[in-house]
Amino acid sequence: MKTKNYLLIFFIAFSCSMCNSSKKDKEETVSIEKTSETKKHEHATLTAEDSLKLVNHYIEVKGDVEFPLRLTVDSLKKMKVIAIDNLKITGKNGEVKREVKACKGVLLKDILEKAKIKQADHKDRNFYIVERASDDYRATFSWAEVFNNPTGNNAFILFEENGKPIKNGEMIAICKNDIRTGPRHIYWLKSIEVYKVD
Repeated sequence: MKTKNYLLIFFIAFSCSMCNSSKKDKEETVSIEKTSETKKHEHATLTAEDSLKLVNHYIEVKGDVEFPLRLTVDSLKKMKVIAIDNLKITGKNGEVKREVKACKGVLLKDILEKAKIKQADHKDRNFYIVERASDDYRATFSWAEVFNNPTGNNAFILFEENGKPIKNGEMIAICKNDIRTGPRHIYWLKSIEVYKVD
């Protein structure tokens, strides 16, 4: 009888230690996943030299468009330029990362209208737009956001800040009415790509 009791106590103790070990492993896995998720969304701090390597002198508008474009700052200046005052760049927690007193740019919508999305008819609206940086950071918009939503009047390609050329790439993308502007704030803008949703 004593042997059975010892075995029972040993089995219970062993089960508890296995539960704690499993819980610890699970906590470590969650911690690793959170760390890698955080790293995936953070930009590494770049030296001025590395930043210069990412600068583009033009942006390509390509994909499902009738007129692919190669736009420079001079090209944008010839389009309908909009001045923006007191632009705040906010981070993922809503904190203000940077404030720009005055900047100039062109609506993303105007650029896409110039390139003309390949729509079969006016009901053909299943497209998404990718703004891509040289370091492959991307921001996306749906056709409806750009052409059937207030976002369309707030998504810009900027080429001037506080009366001076843009530092991090000659053109950057920003969506002014996002609650947190950081995630769709694209430095070193390289291309604007249009894709049809299958």
